[in-house]
Amino acid sequence: MVLKCVFSSLFAGILQFSEVVTNILVLICVAAAQAAISGYTSMGGLGAGAFSIDSAYSPFQGTELEQVRDLDLQYSQQRTPGVYGGVAVSIVVGALTLLFLVGGAKPLHRLSSKFLMAEFVFNILACIGYIVGVGLYLHLMILVNSTEVCRLRNRLYARHGYTFMNCDIQGGDAAVALFGLISSCLYCASAVMSFLTLKSLKKITRDMYVNNAVRHDFEEFEHSKHTNRQMDKADQQLTTLV
Repeated sequence: MVLKCVFSSLFAGILQFSEVVTNILVLICVAAAQAAISGYTSMGGLGAGAFSIDSAYSPFQGTELEQVRDLDLQYSQQRTPGVYGGVAVSIVVGALTLLFLVGGAKPLHRLSSKFLMAEFVFNILACIGYIVGVGLYLHLMILVNSTEVCRLRNRLYARHGYTFMNCDIQGGDAAVALFGLISSCLYCASAVMSFLTLKSLKKITRDMYVNNAVRHDFEEFEHSKHTNRQMDKADQQLTTLV
C-alpha cells in the first residue's frame, strides 16, 4: 500500500511537471506563430515581426509599401483574439498547475480531500478547456486565412518571393494545436490520478477511523476488566474482615 501511494504521487508529479512544460510550449508557439507571420507589423503590441521597416533593404517601395503595411496591420488585428486568448489560457492554466504541483508535494495522509477534489475538477476543466480552445483557435485562424485581406497580402509578398506568407495554416499554429492537445491528454491522465488518489485518501482515513475505534474499544474493555478486578478484590477483603 505504501509503495503504491509513493508510485502514484511520483507519477502525478511527473504529469503535472509535464503539464507546466506543455503550457510553456503553447505560450512560446503562440508568440512565435504570430511573430513569423506578422510581416511589417509588430506582433499585437509585443514588438516582434518577420521584417523591420527600418532595415537597410526593403522589398517594398512607395504605395506598395503603404499597402503591405496596412494589410499586415489588418491581418495581425484579425489574429489578435486567438493570440491573446492563447497567451492568457496558457499562463493561467500553467500557473494553477504549478500551484497544485507545489501544494500536492506532501504525504498522502496530510493532503486534504477538498484540495484533491479541487485538483480533480481543475484537471477536468483544463482537459475540456484545451480541447475547446484548440478548436476555437484553429477555427479563427482558418477564418482569418480565408479573408480577402489575407489573399491580397499573400499576392503582394509572393510577388517578391516571400511565398511563406501564404493563407495556409502555419507551422506555428499547428504546433499550438499539437501542444494544446498533448496538454489535454495530460490533464485527462491527471484527472484519473486525482480521482484514484482521492479514493486512496478516503480508504486510508476510513481505515484509520476503524483502527482508532477498535483501539478505543479495546482500551475500554481493558479498563473495565481492571475496574472489575479491583472491585472483586475489595469485596474479598471486606468479606475477610467480616
